[in-house]
Amino acid sequence: MSRTTTPVYPAALDPEQACPIAPVVDIVFSRWTTPILWALHEYGRQRFVELERRLTTITAKVLTQRLRQLERDGLVVRTYHPEVPPRVEYEISELGRTLAPLFATLAEWSAVNLDQVDQARRDYDARPRGAGRR
Repeated sequence: MSRTTTPVYPAALDPEQACPIAPVVDIVFSRWTTPILWALHEYGRQRFVELERRLTTITAKVLTQRLRQLERDGLVVRTYHPEVPPRVEYEISELGRTLAPLFATLAEWSAVNLDQVDQARRDYDARPRGAGRR
């Protein structure tokens, strides 16, 4: 019989370290990570220019930085083809593909709940300045 236990964290632990998913959130949910991973998962292997065209509001500098970080994290594979002119392609790695169920769950949550989030924001923004705001 297996026993499920809840992890015990020391009382003095930094709140950011106390959350076991914080490192995953930092990796996966930075500003451009999800759109890049989604594009690579949805459309397959792509060259830099193809990704840049799909993600129209990202700058080349930021796309380069994010792709390097995703490669470092093992979520993206970069393939260099030594031909003239040189060709570089990016694709989601096997590790990156394991995030698909997480993204699917988040997409389902969004479809069900984003209207409520929007309404909550409108309600909050409509409140008088001093009514429960700090």
